[in-house]
Amino acid sequence: MNPKKILIVMGGLSKEREVSLSSGNACKKALQRLGYKVDKLDPKKKELSSIDKKKVDIIFNALLGKDGEDGTAQAFFEYLNIPYTHSGVTCSMNAMDKIISKTIFNENNILTPKYFSLNNLSFSLAKLKKEIIKNKLKYPIVVKPSNEGSSIGVKICTNYRSLIIAIKKLLKKYENILIEQHIAGKEIQVAIMNNKALGAIELKPKRNFYDYKAKYEKSAKTDHIMPANLNKKQYNEVLKIAEKTHKALSCRGVTRSDFKFFDNKFYILEINTQPGMTSLSLVPEIAKYKNISFEKLVNQIILDASVNR
Repeated sequence: MNPKKILIVMGGLSKEREVSLSSGNACKKALQRLGYKVDKLDPKKKELSSIDKKKVDIIFNALLGKDGEDGTAQAFFEYLNIPYTHSGVTCSMNAMDKIISKTIFNENNILTPKYFSLNNLSFSLAKLKKEIIKNKLKYPIVVKPSNEGSSIGVKICTNYRSLIIAIKKLLKKYENILIEQHIAGKEIQVAIMNNKALGAIELKPKRNFYDYKAKYEKSAKTDHIMPANLNKKQYNEVLKIAEKTHKALSCRGVTRSDFKFFDNKFYILEINTQPGMTSLSLVPEIAKYKNISFEKLVNQIILDASVNR
């Protein structure tokens, strides 16, 4: 039997381009070691419409952020009728939009920090003050875009003045933003593969919080504690919540859920349907602890590929 022909789609035009390229190249090498025939496509350089169906058996989606993680690329893969990896159109769209995913968390009784959203067309200081009181938010308050990943644009505001500055800055760039109660405590992240939790890792950033640099730059020296420093009951609890979240959004393949653990409660912040696969990425690190090599992890993602996801 001829080895399957894999096309890795990576790079793209989002603000997470560099992480996507690193992830895609790492997966390309792993797939080649596994004996697959591998090619790659960067939508920044070549349109998705240039994909030749006759030359591709499976698309490995290594895109991150806008257009690659929000259902846009997934819809095109469905149109081409080529099996692809990770989550489908609706799930990707819902998970990428933090306002929609928050609604789904609440509907499924999955604890998440209190929040409200603001739109750049209807924003006013009066509305902001009213929403803060209504939702009983207290400082520090987190401000973030509704549809970015990798902590891009996230600000932690300790007073009203810094909150106004952060909001006005983001509303110039984004149509919708999320205003959320800051939760202190432990940073816990859980990897899921094919509906089953692989494990939970704890992160101790040296920076103000687990921001873009803390995630992707070795110089930030973020401590990774695997397994997370939780007792057995707590550890199993967060794994179950992550599995419940994965299923609530109808996710497929690999996901990573981000939590804060405070006052003996787990608060989900978001779920990532396209986790990074770089040398500093968490899903490969969690998998390694479970004796799942990087090659085996990538192969499992490939084996789960399908259309109509």
